[in-house]
Amino acid sequence: MSTTTLTTPLAHDGTPLIELKGVHFGYGSGRKILDGVTLSIERGKVTALMGASGGGKTTVLRLIGAQVKAQQGDVLFDGSNVATLDQNGLYAARRKMGMLFQFGALFTDLSAFDNVAFPLRELTDLPESLIRDIVLMKLGAVGLRGARDLMPSELSGGMARRVALARAMALDPQLMMYDEPFAGLDPISLGTSAQLIRQLNDALGITSIIVSHDLEETFRIADRVIVLANGKIAAQGTPDEVRHSDDPLVQQFVNARADGPVKFHYPGAGIEEDFGSGIKAGGGR
Repeated sequence: MSTTTLTTPLAHDGTPLIELKGVHFGYGSGRKILDGVTLSIERGKVTALMGASGGGKTTVLRLIGAQVKAQQGDVLFDGSNVATLDQNGLYAARRKMGMLFQFGALFTDLSAFDNVAFPLRELTDLPESLIRDIVLMKLGAVGLRGARDLMPSELSGGMARRVALARAMALDPQLMMYDEPFAGLDPISLGTSAQLIRQLNDALGITSIIVSHDLEETFRIADRVIVLANGKIAAQGTPDEVRHSDDPLVQQFVNARADGPVKFHYPGAGIEEDFGSGIKAGGGR
């Protein structure tokens, strides 16, 4: 697989690219999504954020991009607190970030070529001839240079995800964030996407964060795994360390067990309170 790019791998000084320090966050007056979370994302590594649905994984991505702001605590990107950046500072920080949205989020009325060209045309003053070369190199890096003229409706799910990846990489970001990059893919496309994430991360020397529920592929390509649960970090470490965690919730998650700390029923009123004292827990009278 070709990974031709315009940049050489980034040098890393050993400091984290991203730090969350005592972050609290919740939506509205409901339960807290993050309850004093402290974590760091190492430069040049692939870090996976995992856990049950609603655990705050995508919220962490939104905090990093300052789409939402922590109600307490600090979110640092490359040493800067994103919540305190002015408009120009936030714009500059976001230029260093790439985002692969779940299911790609391609512009349906633009070809594969024009989808990848979009951020270059909108955010740079590069001449069209240079944009053409960059786009073809990015599409070549994901194996789709020959599909440049296809419309999103003509692409398979896996191909659309790769075009979206090429678009996310168009501005050579320091950080790539992936929100459920394997959802809905067949085994071949899934394996190809996972391989691309790992190879592009290493070839470019960038930092990658993956939000995913696919244990097998994510554990295979991740350097580090962070499991979020109940607003806190339930486990973190190498994939092997997390797999062998003695935390009951982590064990339920990595082994796909139906029974455990995560219950099937959402907490609420008891059977008798909802249906009256004549209803038994088993559903009969």
